[in-house]
Amino acid sequence: MHGSAPLGRIFGIPLRVHWSAPVLILVLGIGLAGRTLPSWVPRHSTALYDVAGLAGALLLTVSLLLHETAHAVIARRAGVRVDDMTVFALGGVTRMGRAPSPRLQFTIALIGPLTSLALGGIALAAGLGAQYTLHWPVPAAVLMWTGGANLLLGAFNLLPAAPLDGGRILQALVWRRGGDRERAERIAGRAGQAGGVLLSAVGWVELLYGNGAGLWLVLIGLFVWSAALAEVRRAALVAALRGVRIAQVMASPVDTGPDWLTVDRFLTDVTARTHHPVIPVLDFQGRPSGLVDLRGLALLPPARRAEVRVSEVATPLARCVLAAPGDDLVEVLDHATAQPPILVLDAAQLVGIVTAEDVSRIASRRLPTATYSG
Repeated sequence: MHGSAPLGRIFGIPLRVHWSAPVLILVLGIGLAGRTLPSWVPRHSTALYDVAGLAGALLLTVSLLLHETAHAVIARRAGVRVDDMTVFALGGVTRMGRAPSPRLQFTIALIGPLTSLALGGIALAAGLGAQYTLHWPVPAAVLMWTGGANLLLGAFNLLPAAPLDGGRILQALVWRRGGDRERAERIAGRAGQAGGVLLSAVGWVELLYGNGAGLWLVLIGLFVWSAALAEVRRAALVAALRGVRIAQVMASPVDTGPDWLTVDRFLTDVTARTHHPVIPVLDFQGRPSGLVDLRGLALLPPARRAEVRVSEVATPLARCVLAAPGDDLVEVLDHATAQPPILVLDAAQLVGIVTAEDVSRIASRRLPTATYSG
């Protein structure tokens, strides 16, 4: 997600925080300290409300993170690729590969809401204990608020509208019944579009009646709608590419360059004979060693270009997307940890390359047939 920064790892999974996450904490904390807590437990100091409001906002943010962590851990244990988790103002998102079966997708999707519901129950029980056993009214109120918010979060995520977890569950059920994954994705995506419009409409009505919380519904509705639209388009794209082999779309021969050249020599010699922005590079033995972005090379300070070799700044082969000519294009894209280009290797020799433009071109030729299949 654009605008996010890395913040360590959880169970080995990269965690990212979007710039809007602190805004979420601030808004929740102000609302809790300024309105909710004074009405629930009156006659306490403003400082206590402020500290309690911040604590409640942080607890809910941690709950969002645990929700996403549950998705990621279950997916990784099942062998599904997990790229990272991101917390942002409207919740959290986990980037991962596609589950290989409807049963696994159902499990991965369901664990998130179950985690939120479990956290909600624990927080409510802790709040009741703090109220009636320890007689701590303000901590009890914070825990009760956190518990209620988690129950609401869990229930909301069960709505059958992609990209919510309920939409993933709907997709898994349709996929299992009909056996057509892309059709199931389109159905869940269209449900998400309808749900997003409905949420935004409810939010506008709330705003018209003076309820500022309606703004969050509008924003969440727009996010759900746009994400669902992207999923419908992706499902159509995958259907269009179904059955396509790498050899059918790859470009060959490939423009390459030697990785032992200095950057200034590379820019002079190689860029003069190619119009491609990304070039595979070869080592002394003629074997592919990685990819280099010519635009990135051009950003290197001129004083360093004569000292730095291309091999030092190229993306190493281990981090590139690799495939064989006979591989299925959709499967390669599903398992890729990076975006195209795809380097096509045969017996460790570079025989072709597949760019994002190549994928778009073949999809556009096949898309009209795929869009209406089912």
